[in-house]
Amino acid sequence: MPLLGDMLAEARNSSGSFQAWLERSDPQLAGEVKRAAVQQGMTPTGYVRMAMSDFNRFASEEDWATLTSSLKSTDDPGTACLLAMVHWRLTVRGCSEHAPHVSIQEGDENERAI
Repeated sequence: MPLLGDMLAEARNSSGSFQAWLERSDPQLAGEVKRAAVQQGMTPTGYVRMAMSDFNRFASEEDWATLTSSLKSTDDPGTACLLAMVHWRLTVRGCSEHAPHVSIQEGDENERAI
């Protein structure tokens, strides 16, 4: 069984091709990643790498527990980690020290910190 560090390295290594894969498998999430990346002034790949870094630094114990327990039921733990970390980054509402607040659209009910 691979160690968590190995799985994170696999996810990090696949982040460059992640956007193309995501566009084929989940176009809605791919669009969210692109929008968030543009708002942050980065490429989708850069955003994915930031999501991984932020998850590693700021995710709660509960977030980590959810991630690690979800890995038991997947054949591709690297991709599962990557998806979980990107989803977390897109949806997390953190303190301003950890997550700059950027609105998708002013007044949008889906406004979130990214």
